[in-house]
Amino acid sequence: QVYLVESGGGLVQPGGSLTLSCAASGSVSTINLMGWYRQAPGKQRELVAVMPNSGSTDYSDSVKGRFTVSRDTNTGVYLQMNSLKPEDTAVYYCNAETLFSSGGRSYGKDYWGKGTQVTVSA
Repeated sequence: QVYLVESGGGLVQPGGSLTLSCAASGSVSTINLMGWYRQAPGKQRELVAVMPNSGSTDYSDSVKGRFTVSRDTNTGVYLQMNSLKPEDTAVYYCNAETLFSSGGRSYGKDYWGKGTQVTVSA
Protein backbone atom coordinates (compact mmCIF):
# COMPACT_ATOMS: atom_id res chain seq x y z
CA GLN A 1 0.00 0.00 0.00
CA VAL A 2 1.04 3.54 -0.77
CA TYR A 3 -0.37 6.50 1.11
CA LEU A 4 -0.40 9.97 -0.38
CA VAL A 5 -1.11 13.22 1.45
CA GLU A 6 -1.35 16.56 -0.36
CA SER A 7 -0.79 19.98 1.13
CA GLY A 8 -0.29 23.56 0.00
CA GLY A 9 -3.63 24.40 -1.58
CA GLY A 10 -5.39 27.67 -0.94
CA LEU A 11 -6.76 30.89 -2.35
CA VAL A 12 -4.53 32.97 -4.63
CA GLN A 13 -5.04 35.93 -6.94
CA PRO A 14 -4.72 35.62 -10.72
CA GLY A 15 -1.07 35.85 -11.70
CA GLY A 16 0.03 34.54 -8.34
CA SER A 17 2.02 31.45 -7.43
CA LEU A 18 1.45 28.42 -5.27
CA THR A 19 3.39 25.24 -4.51
CA LEU A 20 1.68 21.94 -3.83
CA SER A 21 3.36 19.10 -1.97
CA CYS A 22 2.57 15.42 -1.76
CA ALA A 23 4.16 13.11 0.80
CA ALA A 24 4.26 9.40 0.02
CA SER A 25 4.59 6.63 2.58
CA GLY A 26 4.18 2.88 2.73
CA SER A 27 5.58 0.74 -0.08
CA VAL A 28 7.25 3.64 -1.84
CA SER A 29 9.89 1.40 -3.43
CA THR A 30 7.20 0.07 -5.77
CA ILE A 31 6.41 3.51 -7.21
CA ASN A 32 7.16 3.85 -10.91
CA LEU A 33 5.61 7.26 -11.55
CA MET A 34 4.31 10.20 -9.56
CA GLY A 35 2.36 13.23 -10.64
CA TRP A 36 -0.64 15.50 -10.34
CA TYR A 37 -4.18 15.54 -11.69
CA ARG A 38 -6.97 18.03 -11.10
CA GLN A 39 -10.74 18.10 -11.21
CA ALA A 40 -13.01 21.12 -11.41
CA PRO A 41 -16.72 20.93 -10.52
CA GLY A 42 -18.69 19.41 -13.38
CA LYS A 43 -15.56 18.31 -15.21
CA GLN A 44 -13.60 15.10 -15.60
CA ARG A 45 -10.36 14.59 -13.73
CA GLU A 46 -7.53 15.64 -16.01
CA LEU A 47 -3.78 15.27 -16.20
CA VAL A 48 -1.67 18.16 -14.95
CA ALA A 49 1.83 16.69 -14.95
CA VAL A 50 3.38 13.27 -14.42
CA MET A 51 7.01 12.34 -13.83
CA PRO A 52 8.08 8.71 -14.34
CA ASN A 53 11.14 7.18 -12.69
CA SER A 54 12.72 7.11 -16.14
CA GLY A 55 11.72 8.89 -19.29
CA SER A 56 10.31 12.32 -19.91
CA THR A 57 7.95 14.37 -17.79
CA ASP A 58 4.54 14.91 -19.33
CA TYR A 59 2.67 18.21 -18.91
CA SER A 60 -0.80 19.15 -19.96
CA ASP A 61 -0.75 21.74 -22.72
CA SER A 62 -2.77 24.08 -20.52
CA VAL A 63 -0.01 24.29 -17.89
CA LYS A 64 3.17 24.07 -19.96
CA GLY A 65 5.47 26.98 -19.24
CA ARG A 66 3.64 27.83 -16.01
CA PHE A 67 3.79 24.70 -13.84
CA THR A 68 6.82 22.63 -12.88
CA VAL A 69 6.71 19.17 -11.32
CA SER A 70 9.56 17.73 -9.29
CA ARG A 71 10.16 14.64 -7.16
CA ASP A 72 12.04 13.70 -4.02
CA THR A 73 12.97 10.15 -5.05
CA ASN A 74 9.79 8.15 -4.32
CA THR A 75 8.80 9.93 -1.13
CA GLY A 76 7.45 13.18 -2.49
CA VAL A 77 6.21 15.02 -5.53
CA TYR A 78 5.75 18.77 -5.85
CA LEU A 79 3.97 21.13 -8.20
CA GLN A 80 5.21 24.70 -8.56
CA MET A 81 2.41 26.75 -10.09
CA ASN A 82 3.11 30.20 -11.51
CA SER A 83 1.02 32.73 -13.43
CA LEU A 84 -2.14 31.17 -12.08
CA LYS A 85 -5.39 31.68 -13.94
CA PRO A 86 -9.00 31.37 -12.74
CA GLU A 87 -9.36 28.29 -14.94
CA ASP A 88 -6.72 26.58 -12.80
CA THR A 89 -9.27 26.45 -9.98
CA ALA A 90 -9.79 22.79 -9.09
CA VAL A 91 -9.11 20.09 -6.56
CA TYR A 92 -5.59 18.86 -7.19
CA TYR A 93 -4.83 15.19 -6.60
CA CYS A 94 -1.50 13.50 -6.08
CA ASN A 95 -1.03 10.28 -8.04
CA ALA A 96 1.44 7.41 -7.78
CA GLU A 97 1.68 4.45 -10.13
CA THR A 98 3.09 1.25 -8.68
CA LEU A 99 4.17 -2.11 -10.03
CA PHE A 100 3.52 -5.36 -8.18
CA SER A 101 3.56 -9.11 -8.82
CA SER A 102 0.84 -11.66 -8.18
CA GLY A 103 0.77 -15.27 -9.35
CA GLY A 104 3.90 -14.75 -11.41
CA ARG A 105 2.43 -11.81 -13.31
CA SER A 106 3.16 -8.12 -13.04
CA TYR A 107 0.41 -5.57 -12.53
CA GLY A 108 0.12 -1.83 -12.29
CA LYS A 109 -1.89 0.01 -9.66
CA ASP A 110 -2.63 3.68 -9.09
CA TYR A 111 -2.89 5.38 -5.72
CA TRP A 112 -4.48 8.75 -5.03
CA GLY A 113 -4.42 11.36 -2.35
CA LYS A 114 -7.60 12.95 -1.05
CA GLY A 115 -6.93 16.20 -2.89
CA THR A 116 -6.22 19.81 -2.03
CA GLN A 117 -8.31 22.77 -3.18
CA VAL A 118 -6.73 25.48 -5.30
CA THR A 119 -8.87 28.56 -5.92
CA VAL A 120 -7.66 31.36 -8.20
CA SER A 121 -9.82 34.44 -7.79
CA ALA A 122 -9.51 38.19 -7.43
